[in-house]
Amino acid sequence: MANKLEVTLTRSLIGRPETQRKTVEALGLKKIRQTVVHDDTPAIRGMVNKVSHLVTVKEA
Repeated sequence: MANKLEVTLTRSLIGRPETQRKTVEALGLKKIRQTVVHDDTPAIRGMVNKVSHLVTVKEA
């Protein structure tokens, strides 16, 4: 079974560059403290690394 990542938005998007906003939106996050579960793939890891200062990640 593939590993899963729980990604939670912990910081506001106010004042952030558009690329970071789009990345958070692509992860499926809209509100602070919202959590989504994704498969652990290189694409998802890259998106999480790009906005690592805005999200927290746990392996599920």
